[in-house]
Amino acid sequence: MRSFLRPAAGLTCLIALATAGCSSGSADSSDAAAPAGSASPGATSSPSSSTSSSPSSSTSYAPYVSATAASDNDSTGSPTTYNLAFVISGGSGCTPKWNGTAAIGDTTVQSRISALKESGAAVRVSFGGASGEELAESCDSARELAEAYGKALDAAGSEQADFDIEGDALTDSTSVELRSRAIALLQQERSDLKVSFTLPVMPSGLDEDSLTLLESANNNSVQVATVNLMTMNYSESYDGDMGGYAITAAKAAHDQLADVFGLSDAAAWRGMALTSMIGVNDVDGETFTLSDAAQVRAFAEEKEVAWVSMWSTLRDQECEDGNADDDDAATNCSGVEQEAGAFAEAFAE
Repeated sequence: MRSFLRPAAGLTCLIALATAGCSSGSADSSDAAAPAGSASPGATSSPSSSTSSSPSSSTSYAPYVSATAASDNDSTGSPTTYNLAFVISGGSGCTPKWNGTAAIGDTTVQSRISALKESGAAVRVSFGGASGEELAESCDSARELAEAYGKALDAAGSEQADFDIEGDALTDSTSVELRSRAIALLQQERSDLKVSFTLPVMPSGLDEDSLTLLESANNNSVQVATVNLMTMNYSESYDGDMGGYAITAAKAAHDQLADVFGLSDAAAWRGMALTSMIGVNDVDGETFTLSDAAQVRAFAEEKEVAWVSMWSTLRDQECEDGNADDDDAATNCSGVEQEAGAFAEAFAE
């Protein structure tokens, strides 16, 4: 997904559950997927396992929001969790900053986070994104990287971490492995930490780089609550029904994950989240409509997908004609006709 930097723009836990009985922790107010496939009471399990309740049949709404800029549409749809975008390197080594510019302890960001939490919603810190440098590409060691991630989580008062890995960061095998080791260290220290990976997907499913990333996480004993699929920006070959493409991509990824990791049908769905880029996408010809949002929501609810999301609340409004300097469909409006907050309402119903 895009970063807010520029105007142009689990499953591994479930794997381990299926093989060794690990758990992503007990249920709380977050929208992380409930553990699936865990060992039955009395069954042999790994030291990290715990008893969990049955998964909820409801699908949560958890939009991506700017960590630094408020939107009038942030609270529309009553989100259960906000994905705070993004924490990346501040450009001076292993220094985490909001959007690469604001210090982790920035008082304005702190006030913003407090306001988002006022309704009782949780916040999930999202690391990475499409722009800037993900911390795993800047830090020298797994310990240093874990500490950088931890600083951001502590500043947000969050026990949820999202890793949006795409572009060069997804193909960089060194940073992929370093990140996995760092997350594993972090979870050793923070047993309640819930992790999601946000990854690009095509209607044909996840590519080899994404599957390799998940394998790296699993090999390092990372426990992941959800894999969040970016159902957007496919290619110029896909210029039709974006809602249909999202569902096709979800089905393909579901089968991949179930086959590769030996998950049950239900567990693979509960370990999935879906995020769409509302309105005009970055690829010419791709427009995600309100009808598409309703279609994706209904599908996610039917399959008991963990959560649905959108990029982003700042864009959930119609662009104003003749005001191109302030209204850009890539960053702060959708590029389609709509009422403000209409996509949030469609995803939350």
